[in-house]
Amino acid sequence: MTRQFDLKSYLDEIYSEFPESNHQPIIGLTANYSDLDATIRSAYYKQIVKAGGTPLIIPPIADKNVIINTLEHIDALVLTGGADYNPLWAGEQPIKELHNINKERDLAELIITRLAYNRQIPMLGICRGIQTLAMALDGRVEQDIENPLVNEDKSLKKHIKHSQDADRSEPTHVVNIQDNSVLSDIYGNSAFVNTFHHQAVAAPGNKFHVVATSPDGVIEAIESCEYKSIIGVQWHPEWLGDEGLKLFDWLVKRGDEFNRAKQLHNKILTLDSHCDTPMFFPQGVKFDHRDPRILYDLHKMYEGHQDAVTMVAYLPQKPKPGEIPAGMSPKQYADSIFNQIDDIIAAKSNYVSLARTSDDLYRNKAEGRKSIMIGIENGLAIENNIENIEHFAKRGVTYITLCHNGDNDICDSARGKNTHGGVSEFGEKVIKEMNRLGVMVDLSHGGEKSFYDALEISSMPIVCSHSNSKALCDVPRNLTDDQMRALAAKGGVAQVTMYHGFLRKEGEASILDAIAHLEHAIDIMGIEHVGIGTDFDGDGGIAGLADASELINFTTMLLRRKYKEEDIRSIWGSNWLRVMDIVQQHK
Repeated sequence: MTRQFDLKSYLDEIYSEFPESNHQPIIGLTANYSDLDATIRSAYYKQIVKAGGTPLIIPPIADKNVIINTLEHIDALVLTGGADYNPLWAGEQPIKELHNINKERDLAELIITRLAYNRQIPMLGICRGIQTLAMALDGRVEQDIENPLVNEDKSLKKHIKHSQDADRSEPTHVVNIQDNSVLSDIYGNSAFVNTFHHQAVAAPGNKFHVVATSPDGVIEAIESCEYKSIIGVQWHPEWLGDEGLKLFDWLVKRGDEFNRAKQLHNKILTLDSHCDTPMFFPQGVKFDHRDPRILYDLHKMYEGHQDAVTMVAYLPQKPKPGEIPAGMSPKQYADSIFNQIDDIIAAKSNYVSLARTSDDLYRNKAEGRKSIMIGIENGLAIENNIENIEHFAKRGVTYITLCHNGDNDICDSARGKNTHGGVSEFGEKVIKEMNRLGVMVDLSHGGEKSFYDALEISSMPIVCSHSNSKALCDVPRNLTDDQMRALAAKGGVAQVTMYHGFLRKEGEASILDAIAHLEHAIDIMGIEHVGIGTDFDGDGGIAGLADASELINFTTMLLRRKYKEEDIRSIWGSNWLRVMDIVQQHK
């Protein structure tokens, strides 16, 4: 008997070693729908296999449970080619040139694309797939590119045939690729492509750049302008052999990277030390909805694989009308914020819980719950009454930011008037009482003299819950290199924040700026003294790290820069928890 029909010989080969196979990223491919059948061209999944991925074919079913459970198990997604979109999805009426539509695919693919985008899943859109990206993510698709309305200049005539008669494996025209794009890293400044379409992206929307066009101006490729691993191409690389394989290689590598980030987040505790989301509670935001008014909610935490966040009761030094309810004192306002957090947790106690200690955090993670810790931003909340520190300590407050943008009774602010020349006499008592009660002393927003005074007064390490480097962005709020060295020498931590004005003084800040500030802090202090405090909902949020759903992108960037698992664990929370444990165990 030949081996060809000897099942046992194949099984023996599989079981002759352990593990039975190497890990391969799971790459989902959306299927077509035709004549009652879900179908897909073999060229798609063969290219995935050749690139080192494991293909998983996704039927066109617009069922949220099917889609969400599928997304839980894939590492990247291919949006495949096929029929036209019903223009009603774009609020348009059909023009006479519209070809066949496929109602079975439209809703299913629009939903899966939007949810994959929110989950940071790498995506490659092919032909209809690039149009899917545009339709799902606020762009616009032209129903027929021969229609002159595709161009503002109606005199511009198309001169390339975009539906070739040649064999699918034969390239028939060139595309010009933009420099400094991901696509140019793959192909250089041009590529020969095949073409089988009459629809195309008319406008990519604000989530994408156009990175390739044909000589007649048709958009041939788009990619994320938010540092996400998303590319859409108008041509069909699945038919173009080794040249087309380059795109599948890119996707499989990004899928493997995303899988590594997810697995790492499963193992480590990820803690964001500062957000101001409670500021929006008075607007009636819903923490169990994916609420566009806030950057932290349960959906975004799960999408970003984020375990924990410290939510602060923020008290402005000089409240504007409506910031604090009339007749409510600072202490009462802070208590009202914490009461609302208690209500959120009570309503969704299977999914989120309050944490006061590192043991609470690890227990919640093991039991599948997200954690909220609480803090106070601005010692104004203690109302010049030392006894109120104990009140807040009993409520579970883990830190108090001594001041905000203005001097208070405790200390001078980085943006203050040097009222006390640093920490006041009352402020010294506050710091010592916080030490006694196990509450961390936070000097974000503190003036430089206040910072050094607090270092000297405190018997415990101090923290800067959301502060960046003055050497990279010279604003009063940031820390000098000397401050960083002094902080590290006393065992403290400084948490990189995602507020654009503390990352760069000109231009739009991005995840690359956040990485630059982190790495500068590491160079100055060492990796044991850094962390992440986003300041989301306190004006934090930048390209690539726009809300809690995108925080896994930070891990992806660290992996891409060859950071070790233990280093990433330190950055994502263990440094902060080391200080918190020291402070809490002292009481």
